[in-house]
Amino acid sequence: MDRISAIRNIEDAIRDFESGDADLANTEQRVVTVLRTFATEFETDTGEGSLDAWKAVGDERAEGIVVLASGEADAKGRVEGLLADATDTETTTIDFSVEQV
Repeated sequence: MDRISAIRNIEDAIRDFESGDADLANTEQRVVTVLRTFATEFETDTGEGSLDAWKAVGDERAEGIVVLASGEADAKGRVEGLLADATDTETTTIDFSVEQV
């Protein structure tokens, strides 16, 4: 799914919510589904190298985090960055690995 298709699908979900054809829970589920589909089918066309979806597994703080990255090391670094942003100043070791989605 490309970005334009994803945006259109999200707009459709919001439009249905605004018109009363869908409730908030249904709208949220549709938006999450679109985002997950976009992330796992992500393809770059920039010529700068491809990005693939990677999912963190292991430590419960990292488990299930999905990022787009050029490789395993890049993916692990992106997950670590997200976890560092989500925690306070405390530095802890998080034991996890990443697998391509």
